[in-house]
Amino acid sequence: MFLNALTKQNPALIDGAIKLLQDGLILPDTYVIDVDQFKENARLIKAKADEHGIRLYAMTKQFGRNPVLARMLVNELGYDGIVCVDYKEARQLHQAGTKIGHVGHLVQPPSHYIPFIVSKIRPEVITVYSIEKAREISVAAQKANREQSVLLKFFRSNDQLYTNQEAGFPIESLEDIFAQVAALPNIHIEGLTHFPCFLFNSKTQSTEATANIETVNVAHRQASELGYQLSQINCPSATSCETIETIKQFGGTHGEPGHALTGTTPANQDGNQPEKIAMLYISEVSHHFDGKSYCYGGGYYRRSQLSNALIRETTKANTSEIIARDKIVNISNEDESNIDYYLKFDYPCAIGTPVVMAFRTQIFVTRSDVALVEGLSGNSPRLLGLFDAQGNEVTHG
Repeated sequence: MFLNALTKQNPALIDGAIKLLQDGLILPDTYVIDVDQFKENARLIKAKADEHGIRLYAMTKQFGRNPVLARMLVNELGYDGIVCVDYKEARQLHQAGTKIGHVGHLVQPPSHYIPFIVSKIRPEVITVYSIEKAREISVAAQKANREQSVLLKFFRSNDQLYTNQEAGFPIESLEDIFAQVAALPNIHIEGLTHFPCFLFNSKTQSTEATANIETVNVAHRQASELGYQLSQINCPSATSCETIETIKQFGGTHGEPGHALTGTTPANQDGNQPEKIAMLYISEVSHHFDGKSYCYGGGYYRRSQLSNALIRETTKANTSEIIARDKIVNISNEDESNIDYYLKFDYPCAIGTPVVMAFRTQIFVTRSDVALVEGLSGNSPRLLGLFDAQGNEVTHG
């Protein structure tokens, strides 16, 4: 999906990742992240957000809940905290000492973990879409002797809700829901949210607002007419330099960049976005079967839109000169119901040949390693650390 953009925007990442693999510093099934480019992307997004008065919670699940990158975003680059897609991400990054900004959206915190979240993690906001969860948060906040801010999520019949992620209060119940939640002790209604507020349109080749963001607007207007003063209108999905101005136009106050931090938003397939590709996936050929090459898997994501890979073959021209040749091959996981032990392509090449891919991913649902590398643009790569898909540091030696 992003291989063309990768070769156009960040060829040094390809060279650096292959060298790390060939030197034995990383193994196949590793996502390699160019930390310098990652930080530059984060700065660009933050500058655009500051220009339009938008605050940012960073999403880390896409790049493996990585604690080093999370701390950079908050402590060094000025992001307002991390948005945790679920309670396990909140647990992981809290243990790493990272400021948590938003919990509960997309996954609600479970009943027996709410007291810890409220009393110890203390996120700025928790999204709720049931009165029962709001009551549990209220009880926990009373015991912790603090006030917990929450976001409410409303929907209309024409909204876009992903399968098995359907959630929210019907907008027709807004007045009653606001009244019930506002009456709970130690709860403060901070604002509203929805998801997805933006989606990429392949026909227009741009990222556009969905009906969901209009629903947030309607809910905000109705709440204001009822006398509620809301300070956060959170409009997540595809937050990037491309969408921040639109967030502002729709009355939003917060965005949650994730893929944009690694330059892997759908809008960047051709490499024409300000955020440049900062992440790739690397493997190597394991074996052959029936004239096909099989490389190690583990990082495939079924919505990845993976279609091709770059292989680097080497030959000896003479006793001292080695010639490297890059070739683009079609690659696939032909049956998405199967575990991705391997990916295969119709081109026989030497076992051990590096295979580079760049596709849409969610690292936290993979078995992959994550390698953080800096100094690539100066041709002096340095491995900062190696982590698993959940953000735990690992070694393979």
